[in-house]
Amino acid sequence: MDALPFNATDLSAADIEHFQSTHRELKAKFPVQHTGYINFHLEDFEAFNAYHSFNVRDSYVIKNGYSDCYLLFADTHLKKVISKSKVTDVYEHQTWALAYLKHDLGRVKIRPETLVDKIAELIHPIELDFKEDKAFSDTFYVLVDDHEKAVKGIDRTFRNAVMDIREDDFVIEIVNHTLIIGNKKPVSPKKAVYMAEFVCRLAALNC
Repeated sequence: MDALPFNATDLSAADIEHFQSTHRELKAKFPVQHTGYINFHLEDFEAFNAYHSFNVRDSYVIKNGYSDCYLLFADTHLKKVISKSKVTDVYEHQTWALAYLKHDLGRVKIRPETLVDKIAELIHPIELDFKEDKAFSDTFYVLVDDHEKAVKGIDRTFRNAVMDIREDDFVIEIVNHTLIIGNKKPVSPKKAVYMAEFVCRLAALNC
């Protein structure tokens, strides 16, 4: 059997097949190279703070002629309270994409907007809306900690890239110059390709 292009330690046969399929899809569409160890400082992101622990199993760089962007195979461990006397451990293997941006956007979180968000916004208007881009504001919920930085960085081209994502369950989080996109559950190889397309597009916009 050929060596696997990722660390398979403690993975089930199903997990290995999932990562293999994901890597195969990515390799077919992008110049993907293994990076070796890189500290991406995922602990800075809210998306990973909810976990009891997490680990980047492997990371891959996409060399596209612009700023490098990355795909991450991550392991997460969540302690889930079932009842007052029972806590269960949930382990998942996830795929995330990462890009470095030219502009410092502060802290930003972008996700599909729900009806609950729209109702809450009527009472406590905390969301960043773009009056000139109603389609974007109606589709996505945007939370920021620095209004000026966010407005400057989330320009029309950035918003168009987000609008072109063909799935509705991704979360985008930005900490200063670093953006991650993913989902707090395993994603299909097809969705991993969507994420890779998105960060590559951002890399081209930020060159």
